[in-house]
Amino acid sequence: MSEHLGDRFVSTPSPDHSTGTLTSRDGTVIGYRQLGSGPGVVLLHGAGQSSQNFLTLARAMADQFTLYVPDRRGRGMSGSYSKHHGLDNEVDDVEALLRETGAHYVFGLSSGAVIALEAALRIPGIAKLALYEPPLETETMTQRAWVSRYERELARGDLAAALVTVLKGTADRTPFRFVPRILLEGGIRLGIRSAGRKPSPPGVVHPLDLIATIHYDAIVVAEAAGRLERFATLGCEVLLLGGKRSNKSLGAAVDGLAEVLPGARRVTLSRVGHTAADNSGKPELVAAELRSFFGD
Repeated sequence: MSEHLGDRFVSTPSPDHSTGTLTSRDGTVIGYRQLGSGPGVVLLHGAGQSSQNFLTLARAMADQFTLYVPDRRGRGMSGSYSKHHGLDNEVDDVEALLRETGAHYVFGLSSGAVIALEAALRIPGIAKLALYEPPLETETMTQRAWVSRYERELARGDLAAALVTVLKGTADRTPFRFVPRILLEGGIRLGIRSAGRKPSPPGVVHPLDLIATIHYDAIVVAEAAGRLERFATLGCEVLLLGGKRSNKSLGAAVDGLAEVLPGARRVTLSRVGHTAADNSGKPELVAAELRSFFGD
């Protein structure tokens, strides 16, 4: 559901893309990056991310498609969260972006995939939907066991502890899972102090601000919880993506979707985990699958 924090924050906006804004249903301004040419594809980032995190992925597809990469609410070019922010707001934002751009293809990672999936249920204009490990919850499957601890740490202003809780709770099946909390917190505290002394470049979200946005992604995941069978009514083509190193609970969610969507294309990528689409992951692997799926 969340993405680890890394060198993406020191990247600067590139002249290879333009930016735009639109107004969502409730009046909130949503900003987005645009690059490439061809059929329109919307890329929805996950928790702990902003549009900046998908620029490498977008560039790998820009010779074949026009990519629209929004800052979801509370980040960068977009307005703040509403008082009662939830899944409906996020779907409204996607609908506004599709209406503005005329795009019919959508890709979402993690909580962005949850939003994309819900949007496809409500918006008939989505023709193709690609999902990378949406953290879906059912009566027998939870994705948010870490949330209560994260909320307590966030409330007392301990950003390092809150981030470690998220990372531990959503970690890939790699040796990282076994690193002691005390070591992780110490390293992240140093990183936070360093980041706090460096202003973010224009259009880039400050890393400290991203830690708090995870609260709202947890709300989105909670509101989307329920029986997976409701997605059987989807009328669009679907690609289900995942990584072999990802948390088992995320793989189980993709397995569940595959059962209720027997016509969906399923791809599991080797040697990667949940953040493969991120700048710091292996976005070229994800781009290759998206190019094939959206290009058919």
